[in-house]
This record gives sequence, C-alpha cells and structure tokens, in this order.
Amino acid sequence: MNVQVEDMRSVVENAFDFNVVKMPLSAPDNIRTPYYGLFRDDSSECVGNSSVSSRYHPHTTDDVLSLVEAAAEAFDGEVNLRCHFNNGHYVAVSPTNEHRIKIYGEKDTVFPQVVISAGFDGRAFTATMGYYRDLCQNLAMLESVTGTSVKIRHTKSLRPKMNDLLQTFDNLKNGWSNLTETIEHLQNREVQLSEFLIDVYGTPEEDSKRSVTIHRNRTEAIMRRVMRERWQSGRPAMNGFVVSAWEAYNAVQGYTQHDASRKGNATSFDRILLASRDKNVRMAEELLLAV
Repeated sequence: MNVQVEDMRSVVENAFDFNVVKMPLSAPDNIRTPYYGLFRDDSSECVGNSSVSSRYHPHTTDDVLSLVEAAAEAFDGEVNLRCHFNNGHYVAVSPTNEHRIKIYGEKDTVFPQVVISAGFDGRAFTATMGYYRDLCQNLAMLESVTGTSVKIRHTKSLRPKMNDLLQTFDNLKNGWSNLTETIEHLQNREVQLSEFLIDVYGTPEEDSKRSVTIHRNRTEAIMRRVMRERWQSGRPAMNGFVVSAWEAYNAVQGYTQHDASRKGNATSFDRILLASRDKNVRMAEELLLAV
C-alpha cells in the first residue's frame, strides 16, 4: 500500500501488533534446560526454526519500525509498503515512480526497494537495497554490491548496534547509485546463455535420466523466459543465444523466484526471500559480476 512517511508507524504497528518473547524450555517433570523458545506474546504461537540460547536477544516491532522509517526517509515523501510475517518480520519499502530508471528502451525499467529481513531463524537482522524490475516482476538483491546491505546479529549488543545501524542507514542511499552502476555494467556485457547455465547449474549426469530431464526442463524454462522478456522489451532476436549479463542474471533469478519456488504454499514474499538465498542465484551473481 502507498503511505506517507508520517503514517508509517501506524501501518507497521497494525501489521505487526505483537512482539516475540524468549521463554525458557523445560524437559519432562519441569526440569529446566539451557534452551529457550520464541513465542508470540498475543497467541503464544512458537516462531523460529529451533530453540535459542540465553545469548539470543529477539528484536521487537519497534526495532523493525525504526528501520522502516529510516528506509522511507531515504526516499522522501510517499512510499509503497509491504509487510509480511513468517517466522519473522519482513518489510519491502519502495519509492514512487520518479525513482524509476530505464535500462533498455522504454519497458526494461527498475526502481529501488529496501527489504528489511528480521527473521527468528538464526539469520542476521538485515536491511538490503534491492531493485524491482517491471519487465519480469523480479525483486532481486545483489548483496555483493558495495553499500547495499547492512546487518546485525541477535545478541546482547542488538540494541546498541541498532542505533549504529540507523546512523549508517544513509549508506543505503549511496547503495542505489552503486547498484544502478552495476546494472548498467551487466547490461553492457554479453554472455552465451547455454554455457552460462552450465556454469551455474553444472552438467547433468548422463547416466541419470532424472538429472538429464531436470536440466532440460530448467534450461527450456529459462530460455523461454529470456525470449519472452526480449520480445517485451523490444530487444532484437537472439543470435547464437548471446544475451546481456543483465538478462542472464534476471532469467536465473526470475526462474527461481517465479517458477522453481511455486511448489507448496509459499507466498510471493516467501518466494522473494527463497530466491535471495538460493545458491544458484548467488552463483549467477558471482559469475556475471566477474564478466
């Protein structure tokens, strides 16, 4: 939803109207253990993937709100806000259309999105400057690009470091500039798509029918995605399956986000997070940034 910066607090508090608390876990006969569980204070529902130690300090809704407000201020004025809870708080903050930039022609455009990932799954509390690509509806994060990600761990220093994190949040403003430079670099480099996919996913085992089938189906799905997006963006037909590194990355990321992750009941936000952590997407990023 679109909200003004001054309305941010009420929107986030309504979306996350509870906190997660740490409670000691007991063995049978109420024997105390050194482990703790994480529970919602409104429903007593257990969150997170496992128990935690006494050193773990859960974040609060106010911590999430502080980062959301800082992200919104980086964009000025009205922003779009998406809130999601699944074993943690996840928020995407994006500006209005004036921040949109053209990568190729009139239709291959991107605009910045800050994704705040505050899970209770052992991962760090992270704020990342990513991009939303209109053409394929990908929300991607090139975390290896300098200045696009800041993070802290859930330890006793969480609160003091949170203040430092807010003070350094301005770095993410510069992160968008670094990110667009990287995107333009990828757009101006070419790769042979079939060879690139082998580099990312490896060669299938020839004596394994399942491995060959998976490789063929995945390659065909990614090729269809590239050809569709080339047509939509007004690019010329492929010659020898040579495409820009920008197209190649978005094809792998888009396949992972929109196609490979559709099994089960994953929401659109869950699929974004799954793609951002996927080893093949990370490999594609590493290979293409080296081109």
